Amino acid sequence: MKLSTHLCPILLSAVLLLPASSLLAQDRLSLELRGDVAFATKELGDANLSPGLGVEAMLAYRFMPHLGVYGGWGWKQFSDDDSFAGSDVDFEETGYTFGLQFIHPFGESSVNYLVRAGGVYNHIEAEDNEGSITADTGHGLGWQVEVGVDMPFNDYWSLRPSVRYRTLSRDFDIEAVTTEVDLNYISVGVGFARSF
Repeated sequence: MKLSTHLCPILLSAVLLLPASSLLAQDRLSLELRGDVAFATKELGDANLSPGLGVEAMLAYRFMPHLGVYGGWGWKQFSDDDSFAGSDVDFEETGYTFGLQFIHPFGESSVNYLVRAGGVYNHIEAEDNEGSITADTGHGLGWQVEVGVDMPFNDYWSLRPSVRYRTLSRDFDIEAVTTEVDLNYISVGVGFARSF
């Protein structure tokens, strides 16, 4: 039984079971949609990855004035012309993120700085040029750190440009050959957040 099939319902249940008074407090919950461009900091096995594109959705709950927890799901795609997984292969990283976030104003400004640190529970798939999955590492734990700014438009909406570093180590098993890979990258992205 895989943890990934149960993680989303557990996170959703945890949010729904929070005391009603906490959920009704303004700005405690936020939903963020983020798009980014990622640049690998090393080869994936022998694959020299081109810059990748990704999207992510995160739900956060602020339990102290500036400190909160977050959880979400994301997808990222990188390409390579010739690698251990074959020719014209796309490598897709998908899975879950979780951790702590700290958002605090710059002095008296309405602009805030944002720091996140946490884990990922992701897997990496290799897809051929027809879109068929040729290999899958299975889910495993990695970690990430992120810094950025939170720029509110009004009481509910804000723009969150940020830079993130993520690392994930997994094994590909292709035709009885195991290849250990480290997916390490820096991503630059922008999130749009809605507070509740």
